[in-house]
Amino acid sequence: MSDTSPVIEIRNLHKSYGDLEVLKGVDITAHRGDVVSMIGSSGSGKSTLLRCANLLEDSQQGDILFKGEPLRWKGEGLHRRPADPKQVLRIRTNLSMVFQQFNLWAHMTILQNVMEAPVTVLGRDRAEVEGAARKYLTKVGIGDKCDAYPAQLSGGQQQRAAIARALCMEPEALLFDEPTSALDPELEQEVVKVIKDLAREGRTMIIVTHDMKMAHDVSSHVVFLHQGRIEEEGTPDVLFGAPKSERLQGFLKSTTHA
Repeated sequence: MSDTSPVIEIRNLHKSYGDLEVLKGVDITAHRGDVVSMIGSSGSGKSTLLRCANLLEDSQQGDILFKGEPLRWKGEGLHRRPADPKQVLRIRTNLSMVFQQFNLWAHMTILQNVMEAPVTVLGRDRAEVEGAARKYLTKVGIGDKCDAYPAQLSGGQQQRAAIARALCMEPEALLFDEPTSALDPELEQEVVKVIKDLAREGRTMIIVTHDMKMAHDVSSHVVFLHQGRIEEEGTPDVLFGAPKSERLQGFLKSTTHA
């Protein structure tokens, strides 16, 4: 469990919903500072993989390791569950997730939204957390919106608040599930800029995205999922510049013409 261990490693992961097998043996590794983007058609298993990595969904087979420490399981197959709730909480708080739909609490100000989890889940000092929350809101460009409520913000501003909330947990890695797909194109660029800045800082990130330009620009590694399996993976230049599989070539053609 040294510092050279990947922050997150997924080996031979299988996930089913009843008889429907969504993930069919997937391997993903993200070392410190890696930005891994997952691309693929709707239904290919990208978001499910991310939710399994963050332990929001139980998988039926395979290993999930956090900084070299394997997640402990009990039961088998569809009855498999994590064995240790404390381990789950510790891992999940170190893998902050940013969702497509922001998931901000409507009755709290933006500042309160960002502060809530570090104070209530991690038990950190409120004054210290408030300083950090204001810093992260400034970092994502909405430091002037601390006292506003989510309904008073644009979609792009709400998503940036959600990113500040994830950062305020001081996580080992950030997981993004289609962070720009609910936004209009001009608002999308606000969020892409923040993600690019985080990539330049060397933050470890796994990003599920439909935005091929962002995947090309920010990633150190890109994974193309097709029907629950990794069809092709590699550096952005190779994957986008010289795709080998016909499926990936077809997918990239369809996204550039979309």
